Amino acid sequence: MMKSFTVKSTQREQFLDITHEVQRIVDESNTKEGLCVAFVPHTTAGIIINEGADLSVRSDILSKLSRLVPSNENYSHLEGNADAHIKSAIIGSSVAIPISEGRLTLGTWQKVFLCEFDGPRVRSVIVQVIGK
Repeated sequence: MMKSFTVKSTQREQFLDITHEVQRIVDESNTKEGLCVAFVPHTTAGIIINEGADLSVRSDILSKLSRLVPSNENYSHLEGNADAHIKSAIIGSSVAIPISEGRLTLGTWQKVFLCEFDGPRVRSVIVQVIGK
């Protein structure tokens, strides 16, 4: 089963918790055992699994990415978002999560995040559920 949903970012860079939406699609699929793949079809956004309880982890990751890939470098890509493309390439565009007993098998503190690097925008997330 494949479904999608949209997420609206409100800042140029932010992590948006999409765990509940991804789990909702798993629930709708009635899949008890299998695999869930979440994918963002955008070149300036990514998707990641990381700490969800402490907000400072998200800000630390964004801060480090900004130091590694500053927005004000002399990039060849002239649209003003070259840093967003690079950050997206570092983070990646998909995650795969095992499904067990109908639930995403995430660690205690883990959440699924859409990573916005060129917002605010409306982003699509595609979720493919494979299993029985």
